[in-house]
Amino acid sequence: MGNERLQSIHIHPVKAFRGPAPQEAVVEPWGLAGDRRWMLVDDGGKVVTQRQRPRLALAAAEPLPGGGLRLSAPGAEPLTVPVPPSGGTVTVELFRDKVEVVPAEDPAAHAWCSAHAGADVRLVYLDDPATRRPVDPAYALPGETVSLADGFPLLLTTSASLDALNSLIAQGEHADEGPLPMDRFRPNVVVSGTAAWAEDTWSRVTIGEVAFRVAKPCGRCVVTTTDQGTADRGREPLHTLGRHRRRDGRLVFGQNLVPLSRGTIRVGDPFTVVE
Repeated sequence: MGNERLQSIHIHPVKAFRGPAPQEAVVEPWGLAGDRRWMLVDDGGKVVTQRQRPRLALAAAEPLPGGGLRLSAPGAEPLTVPVPPSGGTVTVELFRDKVEVVPAEDPAAHAWCSAHAGADVRLVYLDDPATRRPVDPAYALPGETVSLADGFPLLLTTSASLDALNSLIAQGEHADEGPLPMDRFRPNVVVSGTAAWAEDTWSRVTIGEVAFRVAKPCGRCVVTTTDQGTADRGREPLHTLGRHRRRDGRLVFGQNLVPLSRGTIRVGDPFTVVE
């Protein structure tokens, strides 16, 4: 269409928490620098996200130089969490993957997160994203790795597809829940200027100087029904996606990307479909 641009960038330093929307970000092979390097696990070592604890949407994580965090949430004193020393890893479960991570060193970090989650959780850190977790081999090229994201280094959505989805919601039985904001989908990059659902046909794209391959459509879960400002849950968008965006048994919105090069992306960068 000639005016495709990078509209916004989103980083979530702690999986399931909210994060900043910077004007630029460094692209590393496993995702945006600082994105989803931390997450919560329960006392059995399994990941805890908004799926089980929608209240996590109300917590925010601000990245600090060197990889540390500043955590904040309504009614809680902010807490600074440094990166733990390397070594002393523990094995945790991130969906179907077993991943070596390092627990936060300060007990206050675990206590803060447990108090907010309303459950006994631990805050853990991915110290070596280059080696710890491969991308799903069904969709990966040799050597590709990923952070603590659901499955792929970056998630791309388009503003045109959100507009189209909101139009469908407005015509349905839960119209009062719309229009939905993009934060329901927790993307890394949002692109403007495309046609609605054009991303279904892409296999390779560039944002500014950085090239990406399009790995697969993003299957959506109950997190998308969670209001990221209140933690309340509704029926949309899953109800409407189920009627209009079902692919291979999954409800899809957005595309998973894997970087093919390193570099820095900036809001306003041109977006190009290579193939």
